[in-house]
Amino acid sequence: MIQIEQDFIVDKLTDSFLNTISGDSFETQVGILKQTDIDKLSGETGWNFNWRTEFESLEKEVYKLSIVNNSDIIQGLVSLTVEPDHVFMSLLESAPFNVGQN
Repeated sequence: MIQIEQDFIVDKLTDSFLNTISGDSFETQVGILKQTDIDKLSGETGWNFNWRTEFESLEKEVYKLSIVNNSDIIQGLVSLTVEPDHVFMSLLESAPFNVGQN
């Protein structure tokens, strides 16, 4: 079995989206990614991973994170595989407009 580790840093844990410039906080909504969302997630729109592949996988569940009352704008995505004894996170990505220069 190949072990793959994720290379990301959690800078702060919050219970909502936080605008780091203004300090405003926005209530988070988590929902299942839908077929109608897929076309928004191409490399042409700045997403790094192939979310269509994740979405089409029968073993994985893909969730989108958005702001409550603004679910059309996807703030981030996570792909999960639910096993009997654990949940495996395959991919995690912030929307391109949420990625800072540093």
